[in-house]
Amino acid sequence: MSQKQVWIITGASRGLGVHLAQAALTAGHTVVATGRDPKKVEVAIGAHADLLTLTLDITKPEDAKAVVASAVSQFGKVDVLINNAGDFYAGFFEELTQEHVRRQIETLLFGPMNVTRAVLPVLRKQRSGLVVTVSSTAGIVGGTFCSAYAAGKFGVEGWMESLASEVDQFGIKTMLVEPGFFRTDLLTKDSTTFAEPSIEDYAQKTRETVKAWSGMSGKQGGDPAKLATAIVQLAAIDTPPARFVAGADAVQAFESKAKLLLEQADAHRTLSCSLAHDA
Repeated sequence: MSQKQVWIITGASRGLGVHLAQAALTAGHTVVATGRDPKKVEVAIGAHADLLTLTLDITKPEDAKAVVASAVSQFGKVDVLINNAGDFYAGFFEELTQEHVRRQIETLLFGPMNVTRAVLPVLRKQRSGLVVTVSSTAGIVGGTFCSAYAAGKFGVEGWMESLASEVDQFGIKTMLVEPGFFRTDLLTKDSTTFAEPSIEDYAQKTRETVKAWSGMSGKQGGDPAKLATAIVQLAAIDTPPARFVAGADAVQAFESKAKLLLEQADAHRTLSCSLAHDA
């Protein structure tokens, strides 16, 4: 996949999406960069002869179909889809409303599903292509204040892992990207919604957590430009990794979770293995 490709990137008006579009353009590819406001997308990325900006609300299947149709109409193919768009509903589960949780799942899980469902017929016909979905270490390890976000990202992990085995027969590859903390816009007011405190038992911890996370915005250890370059590099190899663990903190999270799973598997091994039907 080293020749000039056509990339579709969601959530390209800010954060990692901007860096992904710029890195793909620098690598010589054509980029269909999408967002709710395509004018903001073009301003964020910068004008380029190989850049097409289109409107896409990933929660609307009709938008996804229109973007894919436009890409194929103008460029004849799609080589790489980057499911990057997302937001963050943060708070203790009891204080997150049902609407908060539904919106979070709509964006993090059903959104990428909508865009992928729209592009798969094109990739199947081509018998080639790559679907990349940006997940998170929150899709591997759940955490306090992250129940809705982790639910969406855990869903993404299971969906993509299953999808990989379904589409490989058509020459379509997949890659999950699990970043740790990167200096993107995720913790800004444009991307993060904090649940309103409503239960006294959580009030103090909520104030502490909101203050800590708000103070972390713009100070995370990971460089999104380097992450974007790494994703473009991995997309160019014949067999991209099923998962790319992005950042030293992400590697540590993966290693700790793997160790914990092994410990849990072994903790009641005799009881677990005793549950078969008697002969």
